[in-house]
Amino acid sequence: MLDVKALQVAYQGIPALKGISLRVPEGKIVTLIGANGAGKSSLLRTLAGLVRSQEGKIHFKGEDISNRPAHVIARKGISLVPEGRRVFANLTVNENLKMGGYTRHSDRNFRRDLEWIFSVFPRLKDRLKQKAGTLSGGEQQMLALSRALMAAPELLMMDEPSLGLAPQLVEEVFRIIKKIHQKGTTILLIEQNAWAALEAADYGYVLETGRLTLEGPGQALLRDERVRQAYLGEG
Repeated sequence: MLDVKALQVAYQGIPALKGISLRVPEGKIVTLIGANGAGKSSLLRTLAGLVRSQEGKIHFKGEDISNRPAHVIARKGISLVPEGRRVFANLTVNENLKMGGYTRHSDRNFRRDLEWIFSVFPRLKDRLKQKAGTLSGGEQQMLALSRALMAAPELLMMDEPSLGLAPQLVEEVFRIIKKIHQKGTTILLIEQNAWAALEAADYGYVLETGRLTLEGPGQALLRDERVRQAYLGEG
């Protein structure tokens, strides 16, 4: 579904991504792990059209979307849940969800998906008229994820969805990620909790200082001694 070839990104001449090549097959969960500053968020922001690349190609469902504007990429079927939630704090929960679905044309399907979201996040239904900025951190993360889902994406990209959440909420986030995947959505996940990310993933990549250094099935990376020492706190 998503095919990235030799992607290079720099900020004011300083390289952030150094020839990244990866694939996200349709219907799979692919995760990217790495230390802070490795370039993970830069990759997602580039794929979403928020950052321009200097070299390389991005293909989505066979179409070249390299350096296309963010609104065009969103209409192609790619949604990003950004790091730090970034909900519209002064809008209500309901208004945030409507903003997420602005690319859609079918009101009937919109209502259907909204009901599905409320079945997964019942707390949001109870807070529809509440300002998003007054929600708890966990509720804001649920809203950010729901807002992205209201675009009915074929590819959902998530940047650190468990960041800053209590352990029980982290478990809930990953249960929800698996539910979204079971519904048929392809997922590209960046996550600080390497164990949870690799346990959920079909395939994983390790990014270090802008370069991919390791890749393989999620379960294989969980057993890899280098991953266990560097990212799972062992050794």
